Amino acid sequence: MMAYLDGDWLELATPSGNTIRVLKASHPRARRLRLTVSPKGARITYPQGTHPSQVNAFLRHNADWLEKKLDELNLVVEPLPPLRVGNPIDFPLRGETTLLEWAEGPYPRVVAYEGGLTLEIPRPHSRALPVARGLLASYFENQIRRDVSRWLAGYVPQLGLAPTALRIRPMKSLWGSLDTRDRINLDLALALAPPAALRYVLAHELCHLKVRNHSPRFWAHVESIFPDWREQRDWLRQNGATLKAELDRLIADVAD
Repeated sequence: MMAYLDGDWLELATPSGNTIRVLKASHPRARRLRLTVSPKGARITYPQGTHPSQVNAFLRHNADWLEKKLDELNLVVEPLPPLRVGNPIDFPLRGETTLLEWAEGPYPRVVAYEGGLTLEIPRPHSRALPVARGLLASYFENQIRRDVSRWLAGYVPQLGLAPTALRIRPMKSLWGSLDTRDRINLDLALALAPPAALRYVLAHELCHLKVRNHSPRFWAHVESIFPDWREQRDWLRQNGATLKAELDRLIADVAD
């Protein structure tokens, strides 16, 4: 298993016989080597002045993890047409194909109707696209918060524990996380997934309040509060790249 330099890329040969291309980038504020995976591919970031042998060794050490994450994301995704003002598009929302339309209105807002959303944007349209992206991001977050607040009312008494806060934002490779302050982070792209997939991620992170690792004891807790977790985990593995790519085209400027 070796890593080969190729301009701004490293090519990693894995034990399974695959070759993974990893974008390498030094960063003036980086304090350690960091490997990330997103629908756009794999990236390794490191402090300026790091010797190439250290970068290669770190990459080889994490080859199995990297291959697994790339496989989970199923990175082969057809390019999506960009979001353009006035052009209607179809996109997934809560697991259902939804039509996104545009209209003029007295103030910016999202109007929901059965099977679709209308973005109402007032004139002039010079900043219509960033305004639309912000509207969609807020709408998606509100959808997630509405569902989560309802489910927490049932889960918290079962577990006897509650998160200290809920943060919703675009996440490059994860669907959720629990930080050291017991705050749950959820990926905004989960608004596009079926509610059951969002519920699985919430249950997963809540169970980390009980067990911080992924031991059998942890999965037993997940099973006890969400028996269908395997089906939803597999659904996210199969469709995750598409969801994250959809979110990226809808709110890219907001996420950046």
